Amino acid sequence: MQLSNKTILITGASDGIGKATAIECAKQGATVIMHGKTQPKLEKLYDEIIEAGYPEPVISPLDFEKMTDKDCQTLNNAIDKEFGKLDGLFNNAGWVGATSPVQHYDLELWHRVMQINLNASFMLTQACIPLLNHDEPGSIVFNLDDKCSAYWGAYGVSKAGLTAFMKILADELESTAINVTGLMPGIVRTAMRTRAFPGEDPTNLTRPDEVATAASFLLSENGKTVGNEPSHGKIYSLENILSVIQQAG
Repeated sequence: MQLSNKTILITGASDGIGKATAIECAKQGATVIMHGKTQPKLEKLYDEIIEAGYPEPVISPLDFEKMTDKDCQTLNNAIDKEFGKLDGLFNNAGWVGATSPVQHYDLELWHRVMQINLNASFMLTQACIPLLNHDEPGSIVFNLDDKCSAYWGAYGVSKAGLTAFMKILADELESTAINVTGLMPGIVRTAMRTRAFPGEDPTNLTRPDEVATAASFLLSENGKTVGNEPSHGKIYSLENILSVIQQAG
């Protein structure tokens, strides 16, 4: 299994892509640290992973909107004490907020979306870098999106900022053992997507488990190379990664 004896932290693991990735990483042998703000959903996911016979996961309830530096340090200390290192971080948590013209965008909502999608990801990543930078290769994977068009407001800006953050971080960590990549899943059949587009037919949308397959690949040591080229600092479409996995057999 690609992730045997690895410890992987997944943000936004309560639903959708995060939940599917937590299950896939656990299936591949990883001990998954499941971040989310909804304790009952995390407990249900915990039970699902245990019942499947996968390694026992860890529940880490944390509300990105209210997260502080102290919260990040507490999580860092807990991971260090329990595992001594971290092998992978999937920056997945995100929130649409609202689709609205900039002229009418609610200021409080703007700050909330930016906090959840960008600021909190920065804070958590910063806290995890020392745990990821050890003798064995570590990975940071960002769930990215390109919504730089009308009405996407804070979500579009925050995701553009997250892409810039990913590229800056990759450049700074180039000489370390940490591999930094981005994944563009496209339109995925999630509850967040349904809330944003309630009239959309979800039948033909990408399934969360397909994204989970790609994310877990990038989090593994196999993900350090994509198409015979180093993956560090690069952003991949879902189709690209799934094609590489299929070709590898």
